[in-house]
This record gives sequence, C-alpha cells and structure tokens, in this order.
Amino acid sequence: MNVPENLRYSSDHEWALADGGNVRVGITDYAQDALGDVVFVELPEVGAVVEANQSCSEVESTKSVSDIFAPVSGTIVAVNADLADEPERLNDDPYGEGWLFVIEPSDNDQLADLLDAASYRALTED
Repeated sequence: MNVPENLRYSSDHEWALADGGNVRVGITDYAQDALGDVVFVELPEVGAVVEANQSCSEVESTKSVSDIFAPVSGTIVAVNADLADEPERLNDDPYGEGWLFVIEPSDNDQLADLLDAASYRALTED
C-alpha cells in the first residue's frame, strides 16, 4: 500500500496536501483498493462551504457507494472535473490525477490535526 510521506490523512481515508494556501484532497490508495473499480464520482460545487469530518461528495464503485469527507473546514475552490469522464483515475492514480477537490481552509491549523503517514499506516494495518 502506497502512503506518501508528504501528505496528511484522515481516519476516513482521505489525504490532504497543503497546496499554496489551499488544501488538495483525494482518497488514499487503501480506500481505492477497498472500493474496487470506481465508476462514478459526485464532486462538491465550487463555492460550497464544507465542514471537517462532514460528507461533501460521493464515490460509486462496482462494490458500493461511499461518502467522501472533508478533512478540513473551508470553501471548495476547485474540483477535478476530469473525473466525470474518467472516474477510474481514482484507482489508477489516487495521489496524482485522481485528486478530488481543493479547499480554501477556514483555519490552516486544521492540517496539524490530521494523521501523518506513520499514524495512517498504523491505522490501516490494524
């Protein structure tokens, strides 16, 4: 399982990357593997205000439909529109081309509340 050291992680299996003053978000390799083949992604609207640990989008796979939770509170400033036509990017490249959305955080300190790579590995190995 791939767990990049430069990312922060939620216990709900989202990753977060500080990107300038914003936070880029996606699902982890562990999550995409558990989901199976992703067939549809519902993204939040640009401008939507999201709360940390609250559902803000969905991913549908051949196995199930799963909520995606915002790892930090803030405003959605960008979404990966390419996922509408290519949802399989979540399986093929979850940390790159498979990113979901970008949040302008209401509090930059929230990233520190997320798990580091070692803590996320420990969570998924239990």
